Amino acid sequence: MSNYIMELRKQVGSRPLIMAGACVLLCNEQQILLQRRTDNGCWGLPGGSMELRETLEEVARRELFEETGLQARGLELFDMFSGQDLYYKYPNGDEVYNVVAAYLCTEFDGALKEDGIEVQEVRFFNYGELPSELSPPDVPIIKRFMDRFMK
Repeated sequence: MSNYIMELRKQVGSRPLIMAGACVLLCNEQQILLQRRTDNGCWGLPGGSMELRETLEEVARRELFEETGLQARGLELFDMFSGQDLYYKYPNGDEVYNVVAAYLCTEFDGALKEDGIEVQEVRFFNYGELPSELSPPDVPIIKRFMDRFMK
């Protein structure tokens, strides 16, 4: 979780916050990269919340690198997500309404590795074999991606 959000949490406790952030749909014609989160054990997209002075694209690039060891050569805005479908209650009780910029990435550099802090495993999944235990805030994003590109 970002330092900015952690500082806010000291003031407001677990009450719902609006949290701006970004995620990356790192994919090719057959597969998408997912990571198993340490906080809820579910699979999701690399991404996280915005720090002060960052752009959404900078968030996407930073989180992708921190969580997977990969550096995006290029990012393309896929879509924006917000609303009730992006509400999430973390296992520790913190509540958020996410506002997420989702980026597509098809070219990248680096060696795939999980950070061991927020991410316990990182791997590519074939589109027809996505895990059933997806992290709830990522479900609408992955669904829209699949609906748009996998028909």
